[in-house]
Amino acid sequence: MHVCRFRAARTAVALSLFVLVSASIALTGPAGAGGTKAAPAKLEATVETLNNGLKVILMEDHSVPVISRWTFYRVGSRNERPGITGISHFMEHMMFNGAAKYGPKEFDHLLESNGGYSNAFTSEDMTAYYEDFASNVLELCIDLDSDRMKSLALDPKFVVSEMDVVKEERRLSVDNSVEGAMYEELLALAYKAHPYGWPVLGWMSDLEKINRDDAVQYFKTNYAPNNAILIIVGDFDTKKAQGLIHRYYGDIPSQTPPEPPRTVEPEQQGERRAELRKVAEMPEVLIGYHIPDVKSNDICALDVLQSVLSEGESSRFYKTLVRDLGIAVYAGANASWQAAPALFMIDVKVKPDKTGAECETAVYGILDDIAKNGIAAAELEKAKNQIAANFYRSMQTVNGKARKIGTYEIYFGDFNEMLKVQDRYRAVTLDDVKRVAGQYFGQKNRNVVTLVPETS
Repeated sequence: MHVCRFRAARTAVALSLFVLVSASIALTGPAGAGGTKAAPAKLEATVETLNNGLKVILMEDHSVPVISRWTFYRVGSRNERPGITGISHFMEHMMFNGAAKYGPKEFDHLLESNGGYSNAFTSEDMTAYYEDFASNVLELCIDLDSDRMKSLALDPKFVVSEMDVVKEERRLSVDNSVEGAMYEELLALAYKAHPYGWPVLGWMSDLEKINRDDAVQYFKTNYAPNNAILIIVGDFDTKKAQGLIHRYYGDIPSQTPPEPPRTVEPEQQGERRAELRKVAEMPEVLIGYHIPDVKSNDICALDVLQSVLSEGESSRFYKTLVRDLGIAVYAGANASWQAAPALFMIDVKVKPDKTGAECETAVYGILDDIAKNGIAAAELEKAKNQIAANFYRSMQTVNGKARKIGTYEIYFGDFNEMLKVQDRYRAVTLDDVKRVAGQYFGQKNRNVVTLVPETS
């Protein structure tokens, strides 16, 4: 779950498309036989690590006179502890509330007065900040971001006022939201030990107790340059950008690296169920199955299965639950990408005159059928095409490229892994899809939250 700063709601074509768009995303690879270009091996980018540990990835793209600058920090809600849940997201807010050189609210004011835009998100595994701006604003943006990495003010009055904003965001997104409350309930049900079990927004009782000392220590540990990745993609000169980066970031001291989470979620030994009663117009069912972390080869087969189940009106869920049986108005699936073992989630919005039990029976029937009989070759091809199209479409903008680079750096330690992942998608077989359906979608591995609508 990603949580954007204060702008709510802004918070993977045929495989032949690979050939058509690869040039536009600056891919290079060795020449094949007869001079034909083989599958690309890496992205054209300049990579450097400063003496203070800051990793810098620069990719020129002169197709349009704009730049996207991202800073990814290797910190998310899984790096918290009981008592300070939600502090990662809170720190995301505080990063826009003044530092030594630029005071409160000046970050957005200066950027937007120069035609730029900024935002940020926090997830379980990372926190990221970005700006999109015209080419001639690069130095200003580097200055703004390095100022807050070096000397975030954490003014006590803004700690209090911004925490009020965060608490209101929790009320809006969870306490007064059916979807948010169900998602939070599912995580608490599925995770008994691992920090994925608490919400990115944090528990309200923790938000009420987090203080400036907590924020200062969390910032010092997790917002050091050696815990960050700086990515710049767009219309700039690499040597000039490197000079600016060394000038503005080079003297920021590194810190002792934060210790990674130790806890491993124990294997689930039986189905878990929870019931949520809230004011709502229709019943809903949210189902979660434990799956491996993002580095597992099974993730690609599970992504293909996700597409087969819920992508478009020809998907298994739509055809069965919505069109044929008429018991749901929506049914979706999502195989989460996370640094530690995650969840494959299925969300079904039930028709008002039908029951969650009917929808559950239909969902389990579809999953059991795939585990026993697999999927059709046409379904596999369609899913692979959708995944390839979504990936390359996301790389069409400088912002999309920068975000992909940072995400793969966080998860794999090498952004070029995104090309190997595309190879793994193309290698998924019918047997792979059948196997993962049987391996992960058993009753013992299942967590179910049902919504019982109340009228008032």
